[in-house]
Amino acid sequence: MGAVIRRRVAAAGSGDEGQVLLLTLGFVVVALLLVLVVSAATAVHLDRKRLVALADVVALDAADALADPGYFAPGAGQGDPSQGGIDLSDASVRAATETYLRDNPAATAPFVTVRVLEATSPDGRSAHVRLGAVVRVPVVGGILSAWSDGVTVEAESSARAE
Repeated sequence: MGAVIRRRVAAAGSGDEGQVLLLTLGFVVVALLLVLVVSAATAVHLDRKRLVALADVVALDAADALADPGYFAPGAGQGDPSQGGIDLSDASVRAATETYLRDNPAATAPFVTVRVLEATSPDGRSAHVRLGAVVRVPVVGGILSAWSDGVTVEAESSARAE
C-alpha cells in the first residue's frame, strides 16, 4: 500500500514542474512592459518641457520685437512718458514668432512638427505665444505609428516688453 501512495504523490507533484518558470517569465514580461511605458511617458514629458522652454524663448523674442510701422511713425516715442516703448501688435508678435522658429531649426529639431497655435499681444505691451508640437514616442512609437505620427503636446508662454 505504501508504494501506491508514493506513486500517487509522485504523479500529483509532476504536474507542477515548469509552472514557476512560466510564472517568472510572465512577471519579467510585465516588468519590461512597465519600464517601457514609464520611459515613453517620461520622454513625452521631457519633450513637453522642451516645448515650454521654446515657447518662453519665442515669447521673449516676440516681446523684444518692434512693430516697424509703430517705430517709424511720426512722433513715435514722444507720447506719454509713463507708457514708454513702442506698442506690440498681433501681427508683429506672429511675425517674430514665425521668424524665430524658421531661423532656429535646431530649436525645433526634437519635434516632428511645431505649429504656432496663437501669437498675440493682448495689451500691446506683452506677447502671448502658444505652440503645439508632435513628439516621437521612443521604443513604443513603432507600435503607435499605425494610429498616429506621435503625441501632440502644447505649451504657452507670455513675456512683457519693458
